[in-house]
Amino acid sequence: MTLFPGGREALDTEHRRQFLESGYLVLPGLLPEALRERLAPEVDRWVDEGLRARSIAACTDPLRHGPPPLLELELPAHGELLTHPPLMRALARLIGPDFVFHHLHSDRQDPGVPGKAWHHDCEPNDRRDPSLLMVHTLHYLGGLDEKVGCLAVLPGSHLRAADKTAFAHRGTARLPGEVVIDRLPPGSTVLLNSALFHTRRPAPEGPGRPRYFVDASYCQVGARWRPVKPYWRQMLARARELDLADGQWPELFAERHFTEYAGAEGVGYADAARTEYTGTV
Repeated sequence: MTLFPGGREALDTEHRRQFLESGYLVLPGLLPEALRERLAPEVDRWVDEGLRARSIAACTDPLRHGPPPLLELELPAHGELLTHPPLMRALARLIGPDFVFHHLHSDRQDPGVPGKAWHHDCEPNDRRDPSLLMVHTLHYLGGLDEKVGCLAVLPGSHLRAADKTAFAHRGTARLPGEVVIDRLPPGSTVLLNSALFHTRRPAPEGPGRPRYFVDASYCQVGARWRPVKPYWRQMLARARELDLADGQWPELFAERHFTEYAGAEGVGYADAARTEYTGTV
């Protein structure tokens, strides 16, 4: 499925219907080369300088480590990616004009990294309203092919309530009805309903290449969503300070759309953080 079929410059009602029914939409080549060339070195820095590990530690043991010294959205190209105009227009067409940024992940998955078992990444809202959507935007800077592995999704699985790890016992095995996404050009994006089950499968044995991956999620407004990072207020405040929304998306970094962090309510910090970070595909 392409972003601009037949030369159109916007998603149409058929795209929205398919997204709501299947739970995913593929946008080949959404990110321009100039943005990709700036993002990849930032991902390298995030991984190689230990910033990713430090951000994970800030979630798994916040009392010991405190907030991380740098946020992903403070990296200039990452901040730009969050409000990339074609992405914002696609989200507005699919879930409505008012949505809020939830979190951002960035990673370089080197050859030999194992796959990620079947899971979904949806967080609850305080209305327990499944009609309000949370969407994960999976950006593959170098695309997908046989050297980096593939993404498999289970269309329609977002339509029935299930625990995040309901299919984890299947590992990365094939499931009936799955769709495999294994051929994407550089800069492609996959939009997922966050409740859709999906899995990351590694490249087949043999020479491979790193899988550059950035994952940002957004939530439809209308309820308060549960955050996954204990420093979520700092994250939203910094986005506002940097004016990442550029005055065009007033709800995008508003705190009023979130509940308190789950760790403050008796859910283990480590469990919440581990689920979130290992969900990266």
